[in-house]
Amino acid sequence: MTLPPVKIGLIGLGKMGQNHLRVLSLMKDTDLAFVYDLDGAAAAQLALQNGVKTGSDLDSLLDLVDAVVICTPTITHGDYLRLVASKVQNIFVEKPLAHSLAETQALATYAADEGLRVQIGFIERFNPAVQQLKSVLGESAGVVSVDFTRTNKLSARITDVDVVTDLMIHDIDLALHLNGPVVDVSAHGLAEGEMINFASALLTHGNGRFSRVQASRITDKKMRSIQATCVDMFIDCELVRKELVISRQSEIRQKDGGPFTITAIEQTIEVRQQEALLNELQAFVTMCRTGQAQGPDETDGLRAAEICHQVQQAVLS
Repeated sequence: MTLPPVKIGLIGLGKMGQNHLRVLSLMKDTDLAFVYDLDGAAAAQLALQNGVKTGSDLDSLLDLVDAVVICTPTITHGDYLRLVASKVQNIFVEKPLAHSLAETQALATYAADEGLRVQIGFIERFNPAVQQLKSVLGESAGVVSVDFTRTNKLSARITDVDVVTDLMIHDIDLALHLNGPVVDVSAHGLAEGEMINFASALLTHGNGRFSRVQASRITDKKMRSIQATCVDMFIDCELVRKELVISRQSEIRQKDGGPFTITAIEQTIEVRQQEALLNELQAFVTMCRTGQAQGPDETDGLRAAEICHQVQQAVLS
């Protein structure tokens, strides 16, 4: 039996919101029922171009949908989530869940108390290269440390959060996802007043692994990479190009009593070229249909926010 499409409303039509608009418009198992933005003229233009409904009365628009995607500025996430929750149970919120740890804690508690099904936009979990990396790490004889590097030029559209909440939070979530709970955090960085633009953190995990996480938006160079040191291999994972290269130590040889030589094998793992945002939204639709979380929820958002707060405190102290 063919299931009816999930009716979704999109709130926020900035750069990320327009990315969601593009993907949602292409998905066959969804019906984009409305788009909404405080800039009514921009919303009307995009609605016309995509053949969807818009309007200035968000409350009435919510009557049309089964689920909502929130892509507004971070500082407004809490207000929109609480507004949406009066009528809709399935809610996708772009990362981070909120602009502060206190608000994140409040929203996580609110979502649990109201029985909401919330997915947080930690898109890198849905990057095929990350999914392949997680599989390879699961086969390793032992993971020692995983290094995350993320740099980007300071964006004019990001004015309400620092580099930790804007960029580093992606890799903090991945560190928790790949290496488990964190028991200790140390960090340093560079800040202009209270705005941190460079941060480097060392996370010690409960299972003995380490994560070194670095984020910067003081350079023009864009980097998204993960390197994993294991007892039996080194893994280089490039997230933008979606490439995974494994260097394995194959054997140690000694010929005729001479010096030892180490033979290494470099292996490139084929990564399927799928769009992470499409994978992420498909997981959200599945959650809407089944009621079962398919991706990071408000608890994951809170755990990442707690580590972010520790990093920020260390940098600014």
